[in-house]
Amino acid sequence: MVRSIKSSKKAKRKKKGSKKGEGSSSSDSIPSLPAKVWQPGVDKLEEGEELQCDPSAYNSLHAFHIGWPCLSFDVVCDSLGLVRTEFPHTVYCVAGTQAEKASQNSIGIFKLSNISGKRRELVPSKSTTNDSDMDSDSSDSNEDDEIEDGGSATPLCKLVHEGCVNRIRAMPPNPHICASWADTGHVQVWDFSFHLNALTESETEVSRGASSVSNQAPLVKFGGHKDEGYSIDCSPLVSGRLVSGDCKSCIHLWEPTSGTTWNVDSNPFVGHAASVEDLQWSPTEPYVFASCSVDGNIAIWDIRLGKSPATSIKAHNADVNWNRLASCMLASGSDDGTFSIRDLRLLKDGDSIVAHFEYHNHPITSIEWSPHEASTLAVSSSDNQLTMWDLSLERDEEEEAEFKSKTREEVNAPTDLPPQLLFVHQGQKDLKERHWHSQILGMLISTAADGFNILMPSNIESALPANDA
Repeated sequence: MVRSIKSSKKAKRKKKGSKKGEGSSSSDSIPSLPAKVWQPGVDKLEEGEELQCDPSAYNSLHAFHIGWPCLSFDVVCDSLGLVRTEFPHTVYCVAGTQAEKASQNSIGIFKLSNISGKRRELVPSKSTTNDSDMDSDSSDSNEDDEIEDGGSATPLCKLVHEGCVNRIRAMPPNPHICASWADTGHVQVWDFSFHLNALTESETEVSRGASSVSNQAPLVKFGGHKDEGYSIDCSPLVSGRLVSGDCKSCIHLWEPTSGTTWNVDSNPFVGHAASVEDLQWSPTEPYVFASCSVDGNIAIWDIRLGKSPATSIKAHNADVNWNRLASCMLASGSDDGTFSIRDLRLLKDGDSIVAHFEYHNHPITSIEWSPHEASTLAVSSSDNQLTMWDLSLERDEEEEAEFKSKTREEVNAPTDLPPQLLFVHQGQKDLKERHWHSQILGMLISTAADGFNILMPSNIESALPANDA
């Protein structure tokens, strides 16, 4: 249940020349050594060593910040295309701040334009040195400059928000409508249509620090929760329907009465013995949602059946921080660093776990299925790692031998790492939340105490076209 990233000062921009990785010392002060592949969970950093990002591992990698640290954000669906593969990309997001003073908090609506990148080959086609390969990648795109500079997201519209934003979610059928949880104990619903339209029409970058700030009032401000909370979700099937859960184990149902008004049920759903950490509606059943709690349980609810759970599962031996549904598969992450995959069709048989992973050694802070690959999910942890997994993979010794024969280095697959582990992204500190972009194949956005990253690992999405420009 590790959540807070409140800082006494704004997120600092990265020093010029720094690279994404665990080390923070200047590369100029350390003699350059031959690069080698670092195996997470296997290799240890010796004194004087630091991790550096190899740009060839990514199709795209950029960093930016919105000022204060952000605990929660959401990707806003747009009208630029349902399945986008060609660079440059444009992204719209909403994010809430964790400012030092309550009066300094805001919700930011921002547009990221001209996100550059290129398709990279997993197996190098030419035998070149690591340094020359990285230099050529850097010259073909501005990725290194973006990472080092840690630029701001512009244009950016800001709405004054009373208190820190614990969680924020856009409504899938109506992306201009968003719901936010405040540490004041209030849940609020906002209409961002004016700001999104302004960003859509804006083709020129506003100067840094010139972002507009609005005192727009929320459509609804609900104070019926007994405490603050961190869980909220909007139905992807019923426009305007949402649920919100608090730290006193209560869950309230919101039903829309019009496009701008809601009826919030004052009689909560009760079934957990501790804080409700995450909620998610079923992507296929309009009346069903799942919840997870500090009590270690996951509950499945049917709003037609009353205020008690339809079923409850003892999911983990520690706090359950996240649960994500993808059709009949349920992924959950815990404070003990483990995450599990369950097949809900097997609940009646008693053993519904189809996969269980103990890779991370710190709390899971976020977990989410890929919207494009049914077997793929992304996980972030307090160990400062964002990992991607493909549950359909199994170890193949012949493929490994073929891969090693084509690479320029001796790369041995660690025997103590799961074959389902696709990718490890590092370099962000105190990772909190990440989301796949539902309209851009292979794109992930993550937030941490030191800002945001946009990344597209080169081995996640094979459908990306080559970019020879």
